[in-house]
Amino acid sequence: MGQEVEITSAGGQVWRGTLVPSHEMSGERIVQLKLASGYNVGIRVDVADRVVVVTPSEAPDGLAAAEAVVPRTQPRETPTDGVPWIALLTTGGTIASRIDYRTGGVRPVRQESELLAFYPGLEREGPVRIRSVFDRLSEEIGPADWVVLAEDVGRAFEDGARGVVISHGTDTLAHTAAALSFAVENPPGPVVLVGAQRSPDRPSSDGASNLAAATRLARDPRLGEVVVVMHAGLDDTSFAIHRGSRVRKMHASRRDAFESRNAPPVGHIDESGVHLTAEARAPTGEELRIDTRIVEDAPLLWFYPGLTPERAEVFVGNARGVILAGTGLGHVSSHHLSWIRRAVDRGVFVGMTSQCLEGSADPYVYATGRELRRAGVVYLGDLLPETAHAKMLFGLGRTNSSAELAGFLLEDRAGEFVPRHFPERAR
Repeated sequence: MGQEVEITSAGGQVWRGTLVPSHEMSGERIVQLKLASGYNVGIRVDVADRVVVVTPSEAPDGLAAAEAVVPRTQPRETPTDGVPWIALLTTGGTIASRIDYRTGGVRPVRQESELLAFYPGLEREGPVRIRSVFDRLSEEIGPADWVVLAEDVGRAFEDGARGVVISHGTDTLAHTAAALSFAVENPPGPVVLVGAQRSPDRPSSDGASNLAAATRLARDPRLGEVVVVMHAGLDDTSFAIHRGSRVRKMHASRRDAFESRNAPPVGHIDESGVHLTAEARAPTGEELRIDTRIVEDAPLLWFYPGLTPERAEVFVGNARGVILAGTGLGHVSSHHLSWIRRAVDRGVFVGMTSQCLEGSADPYVYATGRELRRAGVVYLGDLLPETAHAKMLFGLGRTNSSAELAGFLLEDRAGEFVPRHFPERAR
């Protein structure tokens, strides 16, 4: 493994690349090459084909050259007093993974030394302390994990970190960002969530550049809130800073998949530095507070045509609260009014948001909204559904009645409400 080889087929087609181990699902006589473009290709080699070793392997212990070239790191030293450092909490996901040539998939990067070797520029601007918190795909991360992350953020700041970076899978990154916005109060520095859309074996991988931007922001003493940093466009040098309580993943695979909703990002990062808008929140100077009181079993219900009242009522079950993601200005079919009234009568909080993601839920425009409000539904303005859901879970842990919970949800606590909506979208 690790040799550069050239394969010429009987028909004259030529492939040249680094020989890497074939994965478990390869067929017989399949040779796996890493091309100069960075992509891997599997080639079926027949007896009439010609294979030439261009350069011998320099990879020790039979490792693929792509793994062997990762530099070994020296033993780590603890940052000395007075040297600003940041904490990096890893949770898994594409950004904290690398190609495993034995399986053809990716595997997590767990050890601090391995992560520093994989991202050799990580400490270019100062020390980074790394802690592996989870090793999970983002869809496996739930409310109980938000509590663990919030507590780890608190410990990092108490230990003296200037800022905290959390590497996270992108699929539920916005949910975690929203949750931490309410669990971490008065952070003395930035709490920056970051992910990657492209796996590390692809030449378009964005993990290294995203992480570099996130660590740069985490050192900025002007910011004191939870944010998400991801690509702002398709180039490699521009990154958007999204407020954690109003960001959403809007594309399955683009590197600039994340967007701020209802308002522009609170800043951006480019080659010239970090640029914050007037909307970015500075550290308050007040004492850091980690409040992880939470109720985990209250649902988010997305209304759709054909959803029966019976199914919705069973879905809500015995929960103390439910967030409805309604159509348009915040509507559900009038057939649902009966179960909503029954739920409200027994003390269940029912909050309404809009599936539209921009604009605000409003009960006063159409008769449907007025009926829902009379039934006891609380309209939550321009809260994103996932933000409203995360906020409700923490609110349920801190309040004792639906009225108190409504007050908690309608109070701006982390910049989640936008006082003025913009007529044009801003990525």
